[in-house]
Amino acid sequence: MPLITPFAGLRPAPGRAPDVAAPPYDVVSAPEARRLVAGRPWSFLHISRPEVDLPEDTDPYAPQVYAKARENLDRMLSAGVLVRDPAPCYYVYRLTRGAHVQTGLVVAASVAAYDADRIRKHELTRPVKEDDRVRQIEALDAQTGPVFLAHRSTPAIDDTLADLSRPAPDLDIRAQGDVRHELWVVDDGATIDRLSMAFERLDSLYVADGHHRSAAASRVAAARRATDPNHSGDASYNYFLSVIFPHDQLQILDYNRVVKDLHGLDNETFLDRLRVSFTVEPSPTPVAPARPAEFGMYLDGGWYRLGLDPQRIPHENPVARLDVSLLQDHLIEPILGIRDPRRDDRIGFVGGIRGLDWLAEQVDTGDMAVAFSLYPTPMEALMAVADAGKVMPPKSTWFEPKLADGLVSHLLD
Repeated sequence: MPLITPFAGLRPAPGRAPDVAAPPYDVVSAPEARRLVAGRPWSFLHISRPEVDLPEDTDPYAPQVYAKARENLDRMLSAGVLVRDPAPCYYVYRLTRGAHVQTGLVVAASVAAYDADRIRKHELTRPVKEDDRVRQIEALDAQTGPVFLAHRSTPAIDDTLADLSRPAPDLDIRAQGDVRHELWVVDDGATIDRLSMAFERLDSLYVADGHHRSAAASRVAAARRATDPNHSGDASYNYFLSVIFPHDQLQILDYNRVVKDLHGLDNETFLDRLRVSFTVEPSPTPVAPARPAEFGMYLDGGWYRLGLDPQRIPHENPVARLDVSLLQDHLIEPILGIRDPRRDDRIGFVGGIRGLDWLAEQVDTGDMAVAFSLYPTPMEALMAVADAGKVMPPKSTWFEPKLADGLVSHLLD
């Protein structure tokens, strides 16, 4: 089976993309989703977050939620708001936010390659979220949320995408967060073949974001193969909706931490404990770490710059040397007593898009006792962890800008 394949995408009809485009289902809460769909009957959130059309106390995992998603998809199809391309295509997808630009390719990626770890993961999944995506795919008979993949930058791919995106795009909109989304349809057979071959020469792809969606697609494919005695590798369920970007165009922001209390310590004792492993310097301005193993800390109305003793950095271990691991292993667990950040409700995680002032506000209001700003995890570090078959700590990466839902979906025939 090929690593990637073109597919006949389900897309907004001409002129409908601004009405349809929506943020990813997992970056908005239910109340936020309800606000975003107000006055927008064709928003894709009616499909990706269908509980917005049900009573507010509805369990988001209840059967009627998935039934409502299918009802809303059928409504958009019958109204002609969403239409399917007549033949398999690839789609060049460009995201622009401020000065940042990244250009990738929308494809159907191989489940077999995912299962064989040629499409490599770096996160654990939560069963409840994975089950949710399985039910969503089965109810819709479609994959509607693209998995965000990365490949090691290579001129054979990057130059081709640059050439394909020179003409005026087939779709050009601005969506939430003032992000520009552009799409070019690639329906030329020779170009499709050239792109397919260029990707086939890659050793691997990497899941940047979308571990639950890719894991769910694998489960759906396995279940359908088990009940289909005549299944073939060409069946659409053997592939999952993806957007693949070159690794050197991706922007990873810091993923910061806030903690509710000091584990029974007063401020001075806490600072003394820090000085065993860190240099601790007060800062008159908010601290955005400038290098690995450097951290910002906001405590009792003031910022500090923390520097971990270089002797304590295990450079040979791709997981333990991550900044999120260094902070966990040398401060959050031994001093603040949080052993399992996945389950301990004393710790919170804040995407860098919110800014340092937001971190300080959480402490100043008394909701949190201390906040930490981190240096962003480099893409090379993510790939090193995935190549080693390891798992990153929770909330290690925050990618910006976000993909939009609803621009291209993958129907399972």
